[in-house]
This record gives sequence, C-alpha cells and structure tokens, in this order.
Amino acid sequence: MSNADDTIPLSDKIEGAPHPAQTIRVFGQETAAKEFLDVFAASRLHHGWLINGPRGVGKATLAWQITKFLLATPDPDQDGRLLGGPTDSAQTLEISSDHPVSRRIAAGSEPGVFPLRRGYDEKQKRHKQMITVDEVRQLKSFFRLTSTDAGRRIVIVDCAEDMNPSAANALLKILEEPPENAFLFLISHQPSRLLPTIRSRCRELRLSRLDKPSMGLALEAANINFDTSQQDSLTKLSGGSIGEAVRILNMHGLPLYQSIIDMFGSLPILDNKKVYAIANKFSGRGASPEFELFISLFEIALNRLALSGAHTKDFEHISSFKEFEVFSRLSPDHLAARKWAELAQAASQRLRRGRAVNLDPAALILDTFFKIETCSVRLVQ
Repeated sequence: MSNADDTIPLSDKIEGAPHPAQTIRVFGQETAAKEFLDVFAASRLHHGWLINGPRGVGKATLAWQITKFLLATPDPDQDGRLLGGPTDSAQTLEISSDHPVSRRIAAGSEPGVFPLRRGYDEKQKRHKQMITVDEVRQLKSFFRLTSTDAGRRIVIVDCAEDMNPSAANALLKILEEPPENAFLFLISHQPSRLLPTIRSRCRELRLSRLDKPSMGLALEAANINFDTSQQDSLTKLSGGSIGEAVRILNMHGLPLYQSIIDMFGSLPILDNKKVYAIANKFSGRGASPEFELFISLFEIALNRLALSGAHTKDFEHISSFKEFEVFSRLSPDHLAARKWAELAQAASQRLRRGRAVNLDPAALILDTFFKIETCSVRLVQ
C-alpha cells in the first residue's frame, strides 16, 4: 500500500472521522466477524469476499480489520498454532495498534495491501466518478511483488459499485484465476448492481445496521464529539449508520431536523416565518452537501410521519424532537399514513429532480412546503 500524499483526500474516508484502516475495532458486527473467524479456523478461506450491507455500518472497517488479522496471523494448521500462542482458534480479529502490521498500515506503507478506490482528479479538484480499468490493471504489478511474512496479498475494493464495466470485467478475471495467497475484499452498498458472475465468485459477509449501544461505542471510538442524549436520535435518523451519523453531526443535522419537525408542528396552516427561515438557509446552494442533507432529513421526516400513522410494530418516535405530539395529530390512522406516504414519494422526486438540474433550493423548499400545507388541510381537522 503506497503512502499517498496526505493532502489528497481519499474517496473511502468520511470527513471528520478516522480512515477505516486506522480504526481498531468494529462495533455491532460480531456475527460477521465470528463467521470469518470460523472459516479461517477451518482453513477454508475463500479468495473472494463480498462485504455488503447498508452504507456506513462498518464494512470498510471490518475489511481493514480482517486485512490486519490475515497479515499478522499464520494459517491455523501451521505448526498447530496461531501467532502469539498455542490456541487452536483465534477468538478475535483485533490486532494491537502496536503490531508492526498495524503500524505499517497506519503509515500507508504496508506492501501486502492494495486499496482499490476512485482516484483523485487534480485538475478538477474532485474524485473521479468511477474506478477505471487502468486502476484495476495495477493489481498485476502488485501481485508480482515479493510476498509478505504471512505470504498473503490483499486487495480492498471500496466500493465495488464504483467500478465501470471494463474495470469490473478486469476484476472478474482475477477472481476467476486468483494468484496464490491473494484475497480480495469487495465492499458493496448495493450488491444487486454488481455483475452476477462477480457475486457468484465471492463468499458473502452481510453486515447489519447498528443499534443504539453500538452507535455510541462506535462514535466514541472514532473520537467524535457528541452529546450522549443525542444517541437515540442519531441512531434513528442515521438508520444505524455510523457514517451517516457523523455526516449529521458534522453538518448540524440535528437542529436542522428539529426545524423541519417544528414546521410540521405548525400545520395545517404553515408558519411562514419558519418556512422562509429554512428556505433562506439554502438559497443559492443547490449543489451543496448541506442541501443534500436537508433533502435526506426531509425525506426521513415525511417517511416517519407516514410510519407513525401506519402504527408499524417496530416504529418508535424520537422523543427529543417531540415527534409523537406532532405525528399523532397529523397522521392518526392508516388512511392519513397512506396519503403522507404518497406525498413523501412525490416530494422526494420533486426535490431531487430540482437539485439535479440545479434549481434554486429556496424556491424548491417553498414549493414543497406549500404542497404539504395543501395536503394537510385536507387531512387535519
């Protein structure tokens, strides 16, 4: 793994959080970790692994944790022992941060790892849209390098959906005829978008969304500053994604969501002062990450409003935003829930279509809110 210029941003790093390679533990994914350890202990390691699940739940962190483990740990049948002791099987994937492998990976100087990710366009000052075939072809020289102590070469593709068709076919050829002691870990948020032949040549590790305790531990481990009273809100709004939780915190998403709920609270007749206050925040900022976050949170609010009326068994209101008081009034039954669900779909399409063609966000927000007002007048007595 080459030590890239630290001034060049990485496409697989979340702003405000450490890179997955520098994270010691992964939280909430004990089932997937145990599955890998069981396969390793049985000496049945597959050369291709598809690590999939929702975005931001620790897939990359797990891939890097497995990578450190494989580079630091001999085969279980090698002299009948694992590195560091005579135990028959490893109980954890964790490798000490003081281990030479961990130090080399942290420094970007581990020769046994190749991170395959979108490159950075210096002229455009942004990441490329896709992983290209030229980047995949670099693996040929990587596999020709001298073996590491454990004799393993590891490729981490983050994420696999970023490969263009030529790159995907080039990687497929490697999966079909992998070099000896080569292991490929493909991180995927949407495995259905991958070639079926790629999926069929990989063993799957499925990761789940984080629960509230795991979310808190993951945020603390990443040295993310947050109020512990926000833990429940972050878990629900992020959908159990640590990556999304960090994005919400970085861009002040919690007070933004509160302002959206306050706006709903004024229905059936909108409080124009609140509406214009929200709209004016994004005037002229159509392509901004903040407006994208607003759209995401607005979609969440509408969807949660519909779920509230549907009386879904596992649905829980977020008490810190007083969702119950607002949602139970606006969406008291299944009929109202269905109407809100239809509106949610239409509003989401309108906002995202407007953002795609760079319409003024303030005008989009005002138009959407006034359509919501029209709908609520018919629903709320």
